[in-house]
Amino acid sequence: MTDKRTLIIFGATGDLASRLLLPGLGTFLQSGRAVPVQLIGTGRSARSAEQWKDVVTKSFASQDVKGPEVDATLESTTFIQGDPTDPAHLKALLDAAEAEPILYFALPPQIASDICEALQGVELPEGTTLAFEKPFGTDVASAEALNKTVLELVPEERVHRTDHFLGRTTVLNIIGLRFANRLFEPIWNADNIEKVDVFYDETLGLENRAQYYDEAGALVDMIQSHLLQILGLVTMDAPAAIDAVEFRSSLARALRSTRLKGDDPKVASRRAVYTAGTIDGKELPSYQDEDGVDKTRGTETLAEIEVEVDTARWKGVPFTLRSGKALGASRKEVLITFKPVTRLPSGLSGRPKADTLRIVLNPDEIELSVSANGGGNPFEMGQVTLSSTFDDGELTPYGEVLNGIFHDDPLLSIRGDVAERCWEIVEPVVNAWKSGEVPLEEYRAGSRGPADWESSS
Repeated sequence: MTDKRTLIIFGATGDLASRLLLPGLGTFLQSGRAVPVQLIGTGRSARSAEQWKDVVTKSFASQDVKGPEVDATLESTTFIQGDPTDPAHLKALLDAAEAEPILYFALPPQIASDICEALQGVELPEGTTLAFEKPFGTDVASAEALNKTVLELVPEERVHRTDHFLGRTTVLNIIGLRFANRLFEPIWNADNIEKVDVFYDETLGLENRAQYYDEAGALVDMIQSHLLQILGLVTMDAPAAIDAVEFRSSLARALRSTRLKGDDPKVASRRAVYTAGTIDGKELPSYQDEDGVDKTRGTETLAEIEVEVDTARWKGVPFTLRSGKALGASRKEVLITFKPVTRLPSGLSGRPKADTLRIVLNPDEIELSVSANGGGNPFEMGQVTLSSTFDDGELTPYGEVLNGIFHDDPLLSIRGDVAERCWEIVEPVVNAWKSGEVPLEEYRAGSRGPADWESSS
């Protein structure tokens, strides 16, 4: 077992910490990969020792985790209230650390940036690690500035720009499916693939997240970070090894080759916002009437961009990335559509559907639909679907991300240049939307989106 670590969570009183980060920590502590962890929570809001321990206990209980490391962390955890941009408070946190500290910023990017500025006035212990939630920065310039500040504090190998989507079972399985599979790797190119769609459509509405979501919107919340990382996994060339250097270099090359269709955000993007409607019998107000929403911002709840990957492997293949809230059906998948055969032999009737590979992100499934004949008329083409579901992993996605952080393995963390590149891809869209060059359409909550989008999705 490796040495003990101290996890200091900034924003520990927030929804992200209690709903995702702490449950993920619990699964890590229960796993065979655990190290002893001292947990320190911090935030501006006051929490008594009992209140904080109750938050951690409930978060761990949501995953039904047990074991000596779970008990030890619960027993020793503490909460230290204070202003995270005050160097004196930061020093107090570091003084309370019993082991090499991991500073986890479960906070919006601007606040994380302010804390990093304040950390420049504090002596960091040897082995300090910094971990950031997405998005990293709010645009290209701020991501570059934050990278510069962070690298003045610790070396790149001690920086984890986390994306919990890279910890999902099916996302990780894309690696094996592509590079260890004789069936798919030879045909994973423009000669055989018609198009690729990466969708993350949710039935959930705002869910009291206006403080963050109304400033981010669907484009930044999902596409700029999560979906572009998935795109990178789908389009990257095979790395020499699945390690942090080779793997992340292959991912970076794929995203450096990615650009908006025609380099034109007006052609390559569209956006919409939901109006009042009903989902599963529950009435949902218009997004712009939700508590905490500023109507003048024109925040989108459904975003779509089309990109191209300018490599020989992917020349001419369209890639569509879409994410939205309050839609009538959940659709969280990577859909690979293959080209039809060049000629169907005479004597076979029917029009075969396109062969597809669906990699479902939630729940974890893979589904391959292929053309086949048989049934009542053996000469009439039909479709056969082969599918498999995956058991939950030992760790939650956040548990996988934390495992990499605790073991100093940045494989599932975003490299600094990639964080900047993802902003470079979407920034023309952000600017076009702000200037009103792309209209903000509307769709009823519980529908499939704007009517004129349905035929193309």
